[in-house]
Amino acid sequence: MKNYTITVNGNVYNVTVEEGQTSGASAAAPVAAPKAAPAAAPKAAAPAASAGSVKVTAGAAGKVFKVEASVGQAVKAGDPVIILEAMKMEIPVVAPQDGTVASIDVAVGDAVEAGATLASLN
Repeated sequence: MKNYTITVNGNVYNVTVEEGQTSGASAAAPVAAPKAAPAAAPKAAAPAASAGSVKVTAGAAGKVFKVEASVGQAVKAGDPVIILEAMKMEIPVVAPQDGTVASIDVAVGDAVEAGATLASLN
């Protein structure tokens, strides 16, 4: 098997292809690769350790489409905090419980994986 990294329209994909295949079909569908983090990303991640105790995590991989809440804002359980875009759909990521937004750990346009911490609440 050979691994390739391919960039199409600014999106980076990791592709694995089996060697010695006689049919013209590819061995695997492309999988989105994480984009290189900008220099400011480590600074944004640092407050998360000292921020709120309740983590707001992504339920699916996607791209941050919109940030609905801001730091210091009071939210109720079920209120949207972040909107993700995945497969042309907008997916709201909601507060798991009542609280105050302690940190927003992503920015619009960031690619996130399922389970990634997007924000935290107190």
